[in-house]
Amino acid sequence: MAKITETVLYYNPGRPEAMKHVAMMKSVLVRMGIRIRNIGPDQVMETVGYLAGMEGFQPRDTDGSADKSLPEIPVEMMVLKQFSNRRLDELLMNLRKAGVPKIALKAVLTEHNSAWTFYHLYEELKEEHEAMAAGNGQ
Repeated sequence: MAKITETVLYYNPGRPEAMKHVAMMKSVLVRMGIRIRNIGPDQVMETVGYLAGMEGFQPRDTDGSADKSLPEIPVEMMVLKQFSNRRLDELLMNLRKAGVPKIALKAVLTEHNSAWTFYHLYEELKEEHEAMAAGNGQ
């Protein structure tokens, strides 16, 4: 039986000022034994399940043409795979203790969102985050 591997899919739009925080975050993940998979701008139209290495998901068919019109994600995102509630709390606490700025758009990988593209997940998280902020009067 294969060991369950906690994995973080991490997307960073490449802002130079964030690089110090990225190194701090990766240090926390390594100390906790969590695998990290960096997601690049050229992967935003892949399914989350494929990016997370789930069985049954294939890379998108690009029919050989270069897709120059990929949508952009302007903020950091984290997608968490195989985390128990306890380990999720531990990760968030360790990131906070390390001084890593809060990443607003986070999701846990589910059967439902695994079929979405990474960009679709971004749109859903952004909408949810905006609704929560509006509800809190922020």
